[in-house]
Order: sequence, then C-alpha cells, then structure tokens
Amino acid sequence: MTELYDLHCHSTASDGALSPAEVVQRAHQHGVTALALTDHDTAAGLTQAMACALATGIRLIAGIELSASWQNKCFHIVGLGIDPTYTPLVKATYNLQQIRLERAEKIAGKLEKKRIPGALEAVKKAAGDGMITRTHFADFLLSQNHVSSQQEAFDRYLAKGKPAYVATVWAELELAVNWITEAGGVAVLAHPLRYKLTANWMKRLLTAFKDAGGQGIEVVTGRINADEIKLAADYATRFQLAGSMGSDFHNPVNPWIELGRLAPLPKDIKPVWELLG
Repeated sequence: MTELYDLHCHSTASDGALSPAEVVQRAHQHGVTALALTDHDTAAGLTQAMACALATGIRLIAGIELSASWQNKCFHIVGLGIDPTYTPLVKATYNLQQIRLERAEKIAGKLEKKRIPGALEAVKKAAGDGMITRTHFADFLLSQNHVSSQQEAFDRYLAKGKPAYVATVWAELELAVNWITEAGGVAVLAHPLRYKLTANWMKRLLTAFKDAGGQGIEVVTGRINADEIKLAADYATRFQLAGSMGSDFHNPVNPWIELGRLAPLPKDIKPVWELLG
C-alpha cells in the first residue's frame, strides 16, 4: 500500500475547526496513512488524537508548530516526533500561551478603539482551552459582519501595518529548534515561501535554522504550485534539509486545503519521515 503523509494540520486545540479526533477521522477518510497533528504552540490535542488514531489504524506522529522570532520576523517551526511530556517543552508552551493571551488583549483593545467591542470575550470563548490565534479574531470580525471573509479580516485589521496588528516577540529561533530536538523531535521550517523573503534573506534564515539544529523544510504544502515546489525543493537540496509535506489543514469549509490533498514529494528529496524512525 502506498503511504500518504500529511505532516501539518490543526485542530480546536489551536485554531482549527475540528476536534483532534475529528481531524484524525477526516484524514483517515481521505486516505492519509501517517498524520502529524501540529497545533500552534500546544500539544494539548495529541492525547485525544492518539486515541482516535489507534481506533482507525492511522499512524499518528506527535507534532507541534512553534512560533519563533528571528531578525524581528516571525517564523513557524514544525516539530515532528516530539515527546509532548518533555518538561522544557511543556514550560515553553505555557509561556507561549501567556504571550498569545497578552497579544489577544492588545488586539481586542485596538479593535475597541475602532468601535468594535466584545472581541476578547468572544475569542476566549471560541478558543476554550486552546491557543488564541489571530484566526479567532478573524472569525469574530466575520461573525459581527465587519468583514465578508477571513482574508478581509487580515487585510483590513489584523495583518502587519493594519489597525489591530500587534507586533509580538516569540521565542528565539534557536530556542524553538532546541525545544523540539531535545524533545526527541525533528525541526522543520513550515511553509518557507509564505514569508516572502528575498533569496538572500532565505539563505540567511536557512543557515541560521540549520546551525540551530533544524533538519527539515516543507517542500509540498496545501496551496502550492509546481514552480513553488521546485523552488522549495531547491532550498532543501542546497541546505541538505529533508523534505516534508503537509496540508496546513484548518477548516473543512476551505475547499482549497484538504487533508491528504498534496502533490508528491519530488523523488530526489530525502523524505523527513526517514528521520522519524
């Protein structure tokens, strides 16, 4: 049987629409044989996901997506094959949760100045025990008819340079990579082309990432074309990084991003799952 890997997706433990069990079930229905649940800055969904994976026969890889700062820019580092009980990682995710809460309070304050009240209460309720993300604010703005889509919420309010944007200092890149590797995992740079870096900046980033102990880069992601796959694969080859693939699935209402709906990893790229044992 051909293996189908999807090594990047989200549940209600962060900003996904489905519970961890529902994500695993949906992945199974779409033919995924190996899935990594990689919620933002939390491993809280893994216990439920593992129970469902055992019931469905899908291979679950314990994962996380950490927010990291480098050169005053934010990057996302996926950790694959982590031990979610590793104490420094547990402490780190608690601290990141506090940073997210402080950011949420500031975003809500900025929206209030734009005569949009009630955001903080709404996003706290929506997130529940999960991490509060900007997607929760986008959903709130959409529900209150301030925008007509999630994307418009970012374009008008939440993106950098917009009225409700809050600059946030996350964990340093080297620290984030260390937490992952010390927890027994493989650190992978998520969706490298989304940061819109010049070739020179990308070279600097990947050099710093590799020096910190990073081992992989996402080559195939949910919304990516053949030219972009080739570019990401070139970075993998040049920096001797293993290639990963993941849909970055969040919500079933998005027809463009679905669990398991991924182009194949280029044949000349070392697959990251070979590092997972």
